[in-house]
Amino acid sequence: MAVPDVLSALDPEQREVAAALTGPVCVIAGAGTGKTRAITHRIAHGVLAGAFDPRRVLAVTFTTRAAGEMRGRLRTLGVEGVQARTFHSAALRQARYFWPQVTGSELPQIAGSKLSIVGAAANRCRVGTDRATLRDLASEIEWAKVSNVLAERYPAAAESAAREVAGVDAETVARVYAAYEDLKSDRGQMDMEDILLAAVGLLDANPGVADAVRSQYHHFIVDEYQDVSPLQQRLLDLWLGERDDVCVVGDPAQTIYSFAGARPDYLLDFGQRYQSATTVRLFRDYRSTPQVVNVANAVLRPSRGGAKGVVLEAQRPAGPEAVFIEHPDEVAEAEWVAGEIGRLLASGVPAREVAVLFRVNAQSENYEQALADAGIAYVVRGAERFFDRAEVRQAAMLLRGAMRAGDTAGDAPDAAAATA
Repeated sequence: MAVPDVLSALDPEQREVAAALTGPVCVIAGAGTGKTRAITHRIAHGVLAGAFDPRRVLAVTFTTRAAGEMRGRLRTLGVEGVQARTFHSAALRQARYFWPQVTGSELPQIAGSKLSIVGAAANRCRVGTDRATLRDLASEIEWAKVSNVLAERYPAAAESAAREVAGVDAETVARVYAAYEDLKSDRGQMDMEDILLAAVGLLDANPGVADAVRSQYHHFIVDEYQDVSPLQQRLLDLWLGERDDVCVVGDPAQTIYSFAGARPDYLLDFGQRYQSATTVRLFRDYRSTPQVVNVANAVLRPSRGGAKGVVLEAQRPAGPEAVFIEHPDEVAEAEWVAGEIGRLLASGVPAREVAVLFRVNAQSENYEQALADAGIAYVVRGAERFFDRAEVRQAAMLLRGAMRAGDTAGDAPDAAAATA
């Protein structure tokens, strides 16, 4: 029976990735270069050629959406049975299976809200905090745990890594961290970081568990490898054991989880850890016009670390030149954007062809307000509209009530505004 050809549709570099079926493989993939296409075709090629048993392949990434997309693409290529999961999903599955065998009890329940436990821990330590500080404390505890830093070692680790929480000294953070861990234990709960820690602990302390997992999975693929934390790398090392059949894919210029302990060093130093590694760079950008790619290359050039990153080459036809304009503040920027959109719509450009990209959800408020003031309808993708958020609706309701009450009670608006 002829083996389906899954390599012919790939570009030369993607084909090199897909054809490298043995030993350690490192793929440095720039934005828009088809990395998911390359690694899914690699898995499909390995399975269809008989080099991989699909049941022995574990592909891990960082989001359930990416894992689902990978499974979907593999099905399209005629491959079923490959485990494509997030690190947490894979770790949880293993922990739930082996924990009762090792401890004789069920795995603790996953806490529904980390913030509520952090708040209780802060209260136990007599630390008064607002919600923003609680979020910062929760993030700091997450960083410590994925960096394998215990509470008693946090002050020294925080100083070494130049970490700080506004308004809270390192010793206090350590006390809240310790109280947080005690509270979880008292309640029989675990957080997301504990899932990874539980899997690491089971594999590290129980040779039988490690042997069972290693006999199950022989081939590993890790997507977005630039965002791997020390704890995730430790888990990957335990999955591998003494083997080196691992393919990692990432871009050092796209590290976005460094605040949570991610280290692009694992990607950049892969060739040093595996001297026999095959390294392939995907540089053909299929997503953007040459003008956009040129801007990206110019912006990223100082952070690439010499030859460790990739310089993108656009594959799409030319488009309009990129424009760079500065504004004194975010409000002025949003108003200018709304004005430009208004002019585009007036010239006949369909609204569906206009998009505003921003870095974090908190930035949407100014754009939504500016578009609303300009009478331009809009849709927010990937986040709740600012004016639809529960806290914003409540504040608006209180302010409207205060304004109505102001007709008969002069001090009501100030009181209501303070409540909001």
